[in-house]
Parts: sequence; C-alpha cells; structure tokens
Amino acid sequence: MPLNRENILVVDDDTKILELLARRLKTLDYHVFKAISVNETLFVLKDASIDLLITDIQMPEVDGIQLLKYANEHYPKMPKLVLTGYPSVDGALEVLKSGAMDYMTKPFTKEELETAVTKALSQGDHRHASAVKNPVREHHEELNGMVGNSQAFQHVLSIIGRVKDNQATVLIQGESGTGKELVARAIHYSGKYRKGPFIAVNCGAIPDNLQEAELFGYVKGAFTGAEQNRNGFFQAADGGTLFLDEIGEAGWDVQTKLLRALQEKEIAKVGSRTVEKINLRVVAATNLDLKEEINKKNFREDLYYRLTVVEIMVPPLRKRKSDIPMLVNRFLQKYGIEYRDRLLPIHPDALKVLERYTWPGNIRELENVIQRAVIMADGPVGIKDLPDFLKYEITFPQEELLPLREMERQYIQRVLVHTKGNKSKAAEILQINRKTLRDKID
Repeated sequence: MPLNRENILVVDDDTKILELLARRLKTLDYHVFKAISVNETLFVLKDASIDLLITDIQMPEVDGIQLLKYANEHYPKMPKLVLTGYPSVDGALEVLKSGAMDYMTKPFTKEELETAVTKALSQGDHRHASAVKNPVREHHEELNGMVGNSQAFQHVLSIIGRVKDNQATVLIQGESGTGKELVARAIHYSGKYRKGPFIAVNCGAIPDNLQEAELFGYVKGAFTGAEQNRNGFFQAADGGTLFLDEIGEAGWDVQTKLLRALQEKEIAKVGSRTVEKINLRVVAATNLDLKEEINKKNFREDLYYRLTVVEIMVPPLRKRKSDIPMLVNRFLQKYGIEYRDRLLPIHPDALKVLERYTWPGNIRELENVIQRAVIMADGPVGIKDLPDFLKYEITFPQEELLPLREMERQYIQRVLVHTKGNKSKAAEILQINRKTLRDKID
C-alpha cells in the first residue's frame, strides 16, 4: 500500500503532549511516528523514512539541542521544528544555530501547528530525508502496528486496501490473539473515514439486558435507572467506524435491531419511536464459526449475510511464521524503550526457538513472551530469558502426530470417566485449564 503523506517524527518525554500532537497531526493527514526519548528517536531515524522532526527541548539525560545537532549532522536535508515552554531570545538563537528551521512556544493552537509544519515541509527537498533501512516500518505505522511480509499477511493488506474507502460492512474472522482489532483499526485509519471516530465495542463484555441500550442509546424513563437521554455507541461513531468485536456474543434481540440499522441506515433509541439517520461504517469481528452458530439458532442468518459483504480471514501466527522476526523486533522496540530506554537485540538461537513454536495464543502470546524476556534479560535476549515451555518444547515429525493425538484423546477420555465427567477435576489432573480442556473435548 503506497504512502501518500509526509512522515513526521514527534519527540517529547511528556506522553500527554506527545499524544495530543500525534492526534492533531493525524487529523491534518500526516503519518506520525512517536518517540519519548532521544535514544528511541535515533532508532526511528535509522529505520524509518522521516520528512520532518518535531522535538521538545527540555528532556531528561540528552536534551533536544543535542538531538538537533545530531540530526543536522546526519540528516541535513530533514527539516526540524522545535517545541519549547520557555521562550527567550537566547534560547531561540541557540535553537536556530542547532539546525532548527523554527520553534513554537507551548501551548499552541492547531492552526499554529499546521502553519509551522506546512512552512517547515515547504523548505527544500525534504522528501524521505532520513535513512530508509526498514520499509516494513512504513507498513507498521500506516497500518496501526501491523507488520509482516508473508503471503498470508499481504493478502490481508490487499483486502484492506480495497475496502478502506467505502462503507461496505466487513467481518473479520480469526483465532483469538491474531490481531483482529488491529485489522479493523487499519481499515479505519488508512481510509477516508480516519478523520471520524473509531469506536470499539466488545459485545461479549456487555450484559445481554444492556446491549441494546449501550449500542443505540435510550431516552429518559425508558427503564429503571434511565434518568436522562443518552446516546449509544452508534451515535458516538457517527462519521467514522463502529467496531463490533465478538459479534457472535450479541443477543438475539440486539441482532434483530443491528440488522435493521445496517439495512435502513437508521436507529431508534430504547424507549423512543423517533428514528435517527446514521452515517458510519460497521466492522465486526469474531473467533466463532458463525455458520455453526446459525445452525445452533444462536445467530441470525440474514444478519450474517449483511455483515459479510467483505470477509477478512486473519491467519494464525503458525501460518505466517516468516513474520515472526519482524514482530519480535517490534515488541523488542516497544518494551525495550518502555523498560530499559534502549533497544535490546535478540540472539539468533532464541529467535530460532520462537520460530519453532506453534503459538496457540498467536501474536498476543508472542508479545507476552517478548515482554517477559525484556524484563528478565540482562543484555541481548537469549534462550535463558524465554519461558520454560518454549525451551523444552519437543517437535515431532508430522507422521508421528496422529498416533500421539490418538493417545492424548484416549487419556483424556479415561480421566473424564474417572472423574465422572467433572471437567474441573479432570483439568486439575491433566494440569491444564478448563478452557484448554473444553477445546480438546470439542
């Protein structure tokens, strides 16, 4: 997916200001990279294509002036813009001598920011002024943290590229931990709806009796406790994207109202007969087999077909193992900066262990493993920093798996007979949790 907007790197140790700047710049149609320290900034500059550097001056350890001097020496064509909360004539002179084109005094308005950024970018030939060593990072930033170059991953990207600018409903399917919400966010933030809100709703976390009120809102007196009119998630997402996660957990009555909302592009609050027109895109996700849920009479067939105008199957990590090194590097960067203020490398032997594992918990499990490894490591992440279940995993040839599975099946059956069907006791004997046992029984 091509990049059509300038890449801006914002540096500030104040995370609130950093997030505010990022949001404002994104609404102005820029790609935004963020860094909370000079060390992290250097890493981004080496691996990304940056068109403008915006940095604070007052930062711990290495300040913004030193960063400016470094950037001016190594990336002379890249424009630099400085933020400062302590304006003075001497300070302004020092900033300009260090290579910055201009500086802004905090606080500043969105209009002042837009004017300063436009002016800085208009100075000279800045396009891709910093080094480019990792084109994956461009995908990473544009697609909300998604990285990879496997065929399975690229197929997902190609579908995102086709649906990002239209209002067709999308159903994202995949195992738990594969990154379905990231896909939904990528659809939103890479398309024309990115200037509108992205509202994520976990249908499985809302009690059945509250789902309708939470989604569509309610009027005063509609039920006990409804003391005033209140908008729902549909109204909150107007002009943007409503992401309905775990859509398979939505109650039957809510499914009926969802179907009408998608068909008629209108909703009515609980307790009201007045309909309201809506203008938004609906993206849903599930790790359930909705066709099976339809057969069980748990999910409406007509709603299923309304949701699946476009389907995206997010592949499990075991089917995109070539992406593991890039994902590992991304998590090493994230947690290395968070816990150590530096990027930790990984030993090739440790990476081989990670690539060998089947990852039943998918990307979420991989991220947890890397987070733990960064905490435990004294230097480069090695095998000793990985959990024991990874270190001692035995990989069997494919032809040996079937008899092993049959032995496991028979053993689980015997344990269930012994416990007279008590799954809690069986799970305790088998030393697995109840969910794993249920999955194996299924």
